[in-house]
Amino acid sequence: MNEFLEKEEQVLRMLKTVFDPEIPVNIYDLGLIYNIDLQDNGLCTIDMTLTAPSCPAADFLVEDIKQKVASVEGITDVQVNIVFEPEWTKDMMSEEAKLELGFL
Repeated sequence: MNEFLEKEEQVLRMLKTVFDPEIPVNIYDLGLIYNIDLQDNGLCTIDMTLTAPSCPAADFLVEDIKQKVASVEGITDVQVNIVFEPEWTKDMMSEEAKLELGFL
């Protein structure tokens, strides 16, 4: 596996360890991560959304993402952009998340 794909896989693994405190499913499987952009200089930019615009855990989630993704070797900086387009729906969740939350 080439170095870039390995780093991307490590970032995904870290994102799967970030949980909304009120939902027992990680943010990646919830479908909250819209885009991950890794640059050659080590900058990782992540576009994500929230399950609701007024999510009280937003600051916690952003900081948790920054800390965990920054721990990946070769990542020099992490920027997290909160976006609301497209609007999040339950259809964006993985099958595992739907099963865990009783939607299947």
